[in-house]
Amino acid sequence: MTYSERTTSRRTVLSAFAAAAAVGTPLIGQLAAAAPALAVDGEYANNTTLYKDPNLVEGTSYSRRYRRHEKFDLKQSEKYDFPRTAILALHGGGIEIGTSELALGIAGYSPSDAAGAPVLPTTYDYWMFEGLLSSGNTALHVTSKNCDDHVALSLAKSHLNVLSLHGCQYNQLGMPEPMIWPPSTDPRLAVVGGLNPAFRTALVSELTKAGFPAIDAFDPKYGSRLDDFNGSHVTNPCNLTMLGKGAQIEMTTELRQSFFDDYSSRSARAATWNGEFVKFRDACRRAIATVEASQPIL
Repeated sequence: MTYSERTTSRRTVLSAFAAAAAVGTPLIGQLAAAAPALAVDGEYANNTTLYKDPNLVEGTSYSRRYRRHEKFDLKQSEKYDFPRTAILALHGGGIEIGTSELALGIAGYSPSDAAGAPVLPTTYDYWMFEGLLSSGNTALHVTSKNCDDHVALSLAKSHLNVLSLHGCQYNQLGMPEPMIWPPSTDPRLAVVGGLNPAFRTALVSELTKAGFPAIDAFDPKYGSRLDDFNGSHVTNPCNLTMLGKGAQIEMTTELRQSFFDDYSSRSARAATWNGEFVKFRDACRRAIATVEASQPIL
């Protein structure tokens, strides 16, 4: 999530002061209605705080969805594969739009039939948090490093790899367009981060080959301008894997919009994911396969 979106959430809180002063109503009540239990910076301190907010109702205000695939080994003389990669969308639904649909796609499922049979032969475990409010979903944002959802963390810690999907705005990246696609000013961009350099390299390579502008957030030529988008924090769930490192992708609004013929609503996105969506999905899956190929089952 970008700085401008976070400040919008803070303005919601500040507007309660003005509203209380204007109508003479108790300030505490106004604040509780506007943004209860928020941290100082205008966000919930963690998922636990958000879940305990009595003004939010799961299934109406937000939702949590996950899938863990059953795997077992009952033969003493043989070894079997186990899930090595999980897909996360910490800010799905109306928060960072398009990320939950893409998480389902990369995991091997159709965004239009999340509870149905897989549509791809290989599936991955996934978890997502989705904002369901009619507006103002950015107020439900919990900074990745503060995520403490038990299922999300247990998924991360039980896998060798995590791919976490996020949304951002291009103008917050501080990227001079000529450095990316001279002389184009196309604002589509995927910024690949996380502490696993092999995973980042595979993602950048596959996304680029698929026709998507993609960069490594740790590339020295970008200096420190991508520090807020590089997924480097050790408590970011993408790095809470069995290896202590993983990957994330920050996708600009324009890039996410290009995945759907109709980006306007959850139902529209589920029904109109398109060829660009498929290309991006499959590029990520190829990158995952590349990384997993170097992680043999012992």
